[in-house]
Amino acid sequence: MDNNLQIDSLDKKILSLITKNARIPFLEVARECKVSGAAIHQRIQRLMNIGVIKGSEFIINPGKIGYHTCAFMGIFLKKASLFDKVVRMLESIPQIVECHYTTGQYAIFIKIYAHNNEHLKTILHNKLQSIDGISATETIISLEESFKRQIPIE
Repeated sequence: MDNNLQIDSLDKKILSLITKNARIPFLEVARECKVSGAAIHQRIQRLMNIGVIKGSEFIINPGKIGYHTCAFMGIFLKKASLFDKVVRMLESIPQIVECHYTTGQYAIFIKIYAHNNEHLKTILHNKLQSIDGISATETIISLEESFKRQIPIE
């Protein structure tokens, strides 16, 4: 970890507990850490202020709301200078849930959810392929998410 952030063993224990269960009551965290509830509130606020904690969220199961196809797509750009413009256009497509600026053969790598393969094809043809600046794409359909986790707190 970046030493400038001044993360101590109590911070690490708090992070470990709250990343396993974001809804854990602060008083339970305090009991586990053997400190006051106020101390936990202060520590979590500080961790948020310095950017260690980016927020908390409810995680929706895409399949339960009708999104049964998950795909990853590598995007080739016509010119590197079009990156910002293309990202803004990608951001306007709600089914794209992640967008990464990458090294390697792709300039951009995205994660996209669709109701099914036909819906994915529609998004590709009607939305993605019309974005000026994209020269080509390569799509990989996920058959199953085997696991997903937070980075370990060490």
